[in-house]
Amino acid sequence: MDILFLLVPVSVLLALGVVGLLAWSVWSGQFEDVESEGQRIFLESDTDSPGALEKREI
Repeated sequence: MDILFLLVPVSVLLALGVVGLLAWSVWSGQFEDVESEGQRIFLESDTDSPGALEKREI
């Protein structure tokens, strides 16, 4: 039962830390454009890919 005096404040601090990190990521613009990163893979050309040089040498 005495361990609750340690676990409750630690869990509250952990929860506040997670909420703080979420707030920081929202305010810094991490979630501004979530769709373009998923579509970026379709827009890149073969010359931008890491294996493009190997493909041209064959």
